[in-house]
Amino acid sequence: MVVAVLVTVWAVLVLLAPSFAWCAVPFVYTGLRTLPVRAALPLVALLTVFVVVAQLRLAGGFDPGTVLAPPAVAAIATAMFLHMERQAARQRSLIADLLRTRRELAATERREGTLAERQRLSMEIHDTLAQGLSSQRMLLQAADRTWDLDPATARGHVRRAAEIAAHNLAEARRFVHDLAPADLAGGVPLHTALAELAEREGRAGPAVRFRLDGTPQPLPDRVQSALLRVAQGALANVREHSGATTAVLTLTCLDDQVVLDITDDGRGFDPDAVAARATAPPGGTGTLGGLRGGDGPDAGRTAGVRPGGAPGSGGAAGDAPDGGSAAGSRAAGSPTGDGPGDGGPPDGPAGGRGHGLPAMRARLAQLGGTLTVESAPGEGTVLSAAVPLTSL
Repeated sequence: MVVAVLVTVWAVLVLLAPSFAWCAVPFVYTGLRTLPVRAALPLVALLTVFVVVAQLRLAGGFDPGTVLAPPAVAAIATAMFLHMERQAARQRSLIADLLRTRRELAATERREGTLAERQRLSMEIHDTLAQGLSSQRMLLQAADRTWDLDPATARGHVRRAAEIAAHNLAEARRFVHDLAPADLAGGVPLHTALAELAEREGRAGPAVRFRLDGTPQPLPDRVQSALLRVAQGALANVREHSGATTAVLTLTCLDDQVVLDITDDGRGFDPDAVAARATAPPGGTGTLGGLRGGDGPDAGRTAGVRPGGAPGSGGAAGDAPDGGSAAGSRAAGSPTGDGPGDGGPPDGPAGGRGHGLPAMRARLAQLGGTLTVESAPGEGTVLSAAVPLTSL
């Protein structure tokens, strides 16, 4: 409406004084800017006609330049303006797409962060609280059985359960804040923490020894935390499921990698049979969770060489029925012993646990490391966690 009024006033002025014709230039851009293209183009043509008529009146006769110049200028100006408008529209579309993509990316990152934190907490809970609660239950059951016959031993079990509860409380407070394990607090080196873990676990179950091969070197905090968690989960399964009398933690420090072996003399299992059950259709004995018992035709049997060429220690620290990677799955063929990575014994609300091996593999994979499980029925199990140091 405003444009129509202004054009009408301008047309009257042009009729009265032809020199007002060149005021059409701002009207052309105003019309192109404010009106749809279908309405703006007729307006530009009308303005051009007025300009030509006014110029002919001023010239006092016919002049080809006067007739051709205004339409040419109007056409070029209109074409350039419409081209710029299309470019601006494309830019606005691209900016809108970019903003939408950024919002989607931010939402995806938030979801991934949530899942990563959930996985971290699940692994920490499995390797600390769940294992500690299981130990406490075993100790309290033992105390209940011996309370009347041997009160002193029963009280010792209760005191040990209280110590485990206090240690678990400290661990829980630390992993909620994503801090290093309590055993590594204050700059304690990994070999010292493993020695203390072996001593602590040896008081609640099979005898546990710690061996150190090579010269310890400073390790990144995340490497120390991962290997300590692997050792904790493995020893918990040795204690609960393997029937072992002895377990050995061996930390081997090489120039380019660090290797942790957990070996036991428990029942062991047949990794090939477990792998076959793991590939069975739904409704079978369970899923393996990625276990490989080694490479080659003798896969699954105890090895004498650890990854990286370090001499290995025989025996076993393989997976337990609860999905941990410690020794002592149930004997091969046991109806309830699904082997490493399976649901394990029906001792929980859902009939099993199954976080051990996947959690250990996830920890080590984040560091570029590997997890190897070797075992045979009656020959114990050995679990080997290797982390390269060159890529860290």
